[in-house]
Amino acid sequence: MDSPRLLKKYPNRRLYDTRISSYVTLEDVRQLVLDGEEFEVRDARSDQDITRLVLLQIIAEREEEGQPMLSTASLQLMIRFYGDPLHGFMSRYIERSLQLFLEQQHTLRKQLGGLISNSPFAMLNQIAERNLELWKNFQQGVLKGGTLGSAPAKKKAPRAKPAARAPTKKVRS
Repeated sequence: MDSPRLLKKYPNRRLYDTRISSYVTLEDVRQLVLDGEEFEVRDARSDQDITRLVLLQIIAEREEEGQPMLSTASLQLMIRFYGDPLHGFMSRYIERSLQLFLEQQHTLRKQLGGLISNSPFAMLNQIAERNLELWKNFQQGVLKGGTLGSAPAKKKAPRAKPAARAPTKKVRS
């Protein structure tokens, strides 16, 4: 298996792709993400991994271009979780929510290819119902187990049998 593609960021803010021996733009890096290419960005001086910072820069630029995906309210809510004890949990929750959404989007696109056999409204309704059910199950799992992964079911302890009662004598009058 190939190692991740290495991009180096130089002090002049330029990104250099070591695989193709050429400078690349943030748009090129965005295309790597869209293509599912594994890569990491390292600072050329310190060799520090700065992949997240570059990805945040791409998001910031995309947010400025028109219809933002992240509202002011959602960004404020995210900022409030920094330093909170649930910070790590929130990160996993957001990541898993986005993964579920993408899986549903993929399913929708696959099923839209088979429009010949179903009416579009019936099919969209079925997908929406399945998506809602998956989301409810996901939220219930989070609330019950406190984790995002599927935890193995706990075995129930065997129930104790009730103690046998001593026979009662009937008193004759």
